[in-house]
Amino acid sequence: MRTLLRRSLAPAMLAAGMALAPGAANAFCGFYVASGNAELFNEASKVVMVRDQDRTVITMVNDFQGDATDFAMVIPAPTVLKRNQIHVTENAIVDHLDAYTAPRLVEYFDEDPCAPRVLELQAAPTTVAESEGAFGLGRTRANALGVKIEAEYTVGEYDILILSAKQSDGLTIWLTENNYRIPDGAERVLGSYIKQGMKFFVAKVNLKEHAKSGNTFLRPLQIAFESKKFMLPIRLGTLNSRGKQDLLLWTLTRKGRVETANYRTERMPTGQDIPTYVKNDFGPAYKAIYGTAVEKAGGAGVLLEYAWDMGWCDPCAADPLSARELKELGVYWLGDGDTANGADVFVTRLHARYDAESFPEDLRLIETGDRSNFQGRYVLRHPWTGPANCEAGREYRASLPKRFEREAQVLASLTGWKIEDIRAEMAKNGQKPGAGDETWIDRLWDDKKQ
Repeated sequence: MRTLLRRSLAPAMLAAGMALAPGAANAFCGFYVASGNAELFNEASKVVMVRDQDRTVITMVNDFQGDATDFAMVIPAPTVLKRNQIHVTENAIVDHLDAYTAPRLVEYFDEDPCAPRVLELQAAPTTVAESEGAFGLGRTRANALGVKIEAEYTVGEYDILILSAKQSDGLTIWLTENNYRIPDGAERVLGSYIKQGMKFFVAKVNLKEHAKSGNTFLRPLQIAFESKKFMLPIRLGTLNSRGKQDLLLWTLTRKGRVETANYRTERMPTGQDIPTYVKNDFGPAYKAIYGTAVEKAGGAGVLLEYAWDMGWCDPCAADPLSARELKELGVYWLGDGDTANGADVFVTRLHARYDAESFPEDLRLIETGDRSNFQGRYVLRHPWTGPANCEAGREYRASLPKRFEREAQVLASLTGWKIEDIRAEMAKNGQKPGAGDETWIDRLWDDKKQ
């Protein structure tokens, strides 16, 4: 799979009515195992978790990069999942949730007098997957190595095994003998999960079924279970990474906002006025804003990007998810007559950039009763460029250089970019920061009137 960035307000999906088995704990963020000497890297993961009491439904989308024609994804799971607890869903619903919750720009246009109107802009990432492969795994040899194939299924375009193991070296040998090269350090992490009695969910692409589906790329996998633990295993996810990798985690709950219990959950900076030229390339700007926020959090913080009642938004980057989409994601408490507006669903978007050193523990999550709304948003204020011949108009125009300078300073602080570069970009767009050069500002508007 290769990551592509595109501007999108798209939609995505999951199946409702899946059986929930007792005793399972949350499991995600595994690693990819590759055929032969192919190098595979898992740089970003998207996870949607629906949680109510002890019930959990997880939808998993991965950003997989590599040239391997045969790969598998390994995820720790505490019990043997049954066939009706595993589902394949569509990317569109995750894209829709991404678009609905993503940090966004808000534009205001100065008027005479100032009468703002709002437009929504936002760049949403999407993932495209390309892969092929099938299991070729022998039970006899597995048993000899202390590896047991507890169950096997074909779900959509995936062949799935549920494995248990007595020791990590037996599991690594078994994977290696089946022509899979596991990441360095996997044996130690696998051993810690084996000591906890966890099983391993292994998913590979069934080429025949994938061809039948007619899909261009792989669809997300989904699992459902019950557990008193509200946590997300992430340690295996660091093994394929070249360094830091990103995790986008959405939670859908009844009570309110979700945060991490064993790492700091901090809010992204929001509501600042920034230069209008950022409109043309918000993606790199937000990437820098996020990177600066991670540094200020000491490299081990989980950043809150969005928290809102699903029934409405203000402003909206995309329409809220429909009741049908929420059910597809596993919001099982919705009745047949319920609508999205009456869904009693609270969505939290958390973003972590992590590696094994900065995040040595799996994420432990808690659902708070806090239903206050939050969104990462950045404001673009376009100056009035029409005639302004009155005294108030002259004062307004004379104030603009100071305003432009404040916006430049804010963007430099948010992104870590050089202030000189920001001022130069603003000047290209006719917005020259300064201390209040009335002569310059008058010339600018005089030129526009000619």
